[in-house]
Amino acid sequence: MNRAILALLLVPSLAHADEVNPDAVHAAAPAPAERKPFYIRAGVALIDPLSTSKEMELADVDGPASLALHNGPIAGSGATVDSATVPALIVGYRLPYMHRRLSIETILGLPFTVTFKATGTLANDSIAPTALGIPTGVGPLGPDLGEAKAVPITASLVYRFLDGRIQPYAGGGAAVMFSLDAKATNKMLTEVSQPEMSIAPAPGLLLQTGVDVQLYKQWYARLDVKFIAFMQANAEVHHIQVRTPDIPLFDTVEIGTAKMSVWVNPLIVQAGIGADF
Repeated sequence: MNRAILALLLVPSLAHADEVNPDAVHAAAPAPAERKPFYIRAGVALIDPLSTSKEMELADVDGPASLALHNGPIAGSGATVDSATVPALIVGYRLPYMHRRLSIETILGLPFTVTFKATGTLANDSIAPTALGIPTGVGPLGPDLGEAKAVPITASLVYRFLDGRIQPYAGGGAAVMFSLDAKATNKMLTEVSQPEMSIAPAPGLLLQTGVDVQLYKQWYARLDVKFIAFMQANAEVHHIQVRTPDIPLFDTVEIGTAKMSVWVNPLIVQAGIGADF
């Protein structure tokens, strides 16, 4: 009997011992590793312009050149931009919101050379085959047009969908391409003198996606893909002079100004490795 009474007295104590204290469990759970706010990813980027263009236009055509040319577009002409492979560095900062899944990024790199190529009738046909029915001796331009040093500036807002070893992300932002040291490289356009070439800054809308893969502790590998839409490069070439070997009275003729509008719209694929800090 005494044993039964003792057992009954112990039941509340045992039941109380089995109760779970939520605060104690929360305190005992390991805290998640705090994400480092800054990160860099160094690697190589392939810049592949998905370019299209309007027809090249001539302006300021007067004097002897007006006998063979006129202001306006050259039918069937066009231009493209060549691809480039460059070293690039992604720098990012994780914002102190949404468990640091949201970050801002930019790309750092040295200016690289972009090459403009002629297409269509601009490359394959003479822009001024005759003047008043007399052959001019002016041949096709060929593929080369000009080149410039490109300095792209980007800023994007990126969201990571998952934590852990594999971290896919997506985002968007803005970009602008500045051009330095633009010059014509076509042999026919530079034979008499070097014309002046200028390219206006080209803004665009940036879309981005990719994945970070943890290699060891704070070291990550990254595959990043960006597409910059609505980026239009507007170039002008002034004071163009060409040689006219078949016209006796004019050895050279000044054509005027050529204007090009190229939708660059580059696709940028970058692979790299870096660390959080």
